[in-house]
Amino acid sequence: MDAKDIGLALLLPLTALAAWFAVSSGGLVPAYLLPSPLAVFEAGSRYVFGTAEQGSYGGRFAGDLAASLVRVLSGFTIAAVLGIPLGICSGRLVLVNRLVAGLIGGLRAVPGICWLPLALIWFGIGIKTTVFLVALAAFFPIYQNALTGAQLVNPIYYQAGAMLGVSRLRGVFAILLPLAMPNIVTGLRLGMGISWAYLVLGELTGVPDGLGAVIMDARMLGQTEIILVGILLIALIGRLCDRLLVLLLRCCFKSARRQV
Repeated sequence: MDAKDIGLALLLPLTALAAWFAVSSGGLVPAYLLPSPLAVFEAGSRYVFGTAEQGSYGGRFAGDLAASLVRVLSGFTIAAVLGIPLGICSGRLVLVNRLVAGLIGGLRAVPGICWLPLALIWFGIGIKTTVFLVALAAFFPIYQNALTGAQLVNPIYYQAGAMLGVSRLRGVFAILLPLAMPNIVTGLRLGMGISWAYLVLGELTGVPDGLGAVIMDARMLGQTEIILVGILLIALIGRLCDRLLVLLLRCCFKSARRQV
């Protein structure tokens, strides 16, 4: 990424920050509704680098981040392990598509928050409920994009492979997966993004740690600056996870190196 690209990427965030400074310094919005950027920065510094003596949120970041990462990665991994094979099979095998497409299409229409009461009954408050919600939410984009990628593979490539002696099983790894990889990568990136959204939903149920739990606690205590700190940290960490996912896929699969 050159300097021009970096400048364009920073244009909107810097503009929003300048507007935030202007609104807060001008007193257009009360501080309890929208704290100043300086107040948010100070609260974030205490949360990330501080100690317990600096308040209830001082130095909690490392523990909350570890708890949230375990939940996100566990749910995302379950979604990927189930969604990619099932999506590919549904895209290439008519029988599998007829068996599962209708059910998955119906479940996908159910809002995620509808699953929360059932998940609490099944798993109680804790990591299991959050992992379930994350896995469920991430599964649908991963499955759908894998299915679409498999369907878009031209049958002529299989015919050419068969003429060259490529077996059906080897064709899955030598032909199908490389050609479907752009869609698979898109599905994984969408799944990773939605995982962080549903992480917060799962952590709003009363778990003692996690970035979503901090946001809920801060709301109960009226500490708006901590709410904003949590939102900004989730945005930054979510973006970092997306880039690390793309980097990992590029390292593991040559066909993924064409992705952004």
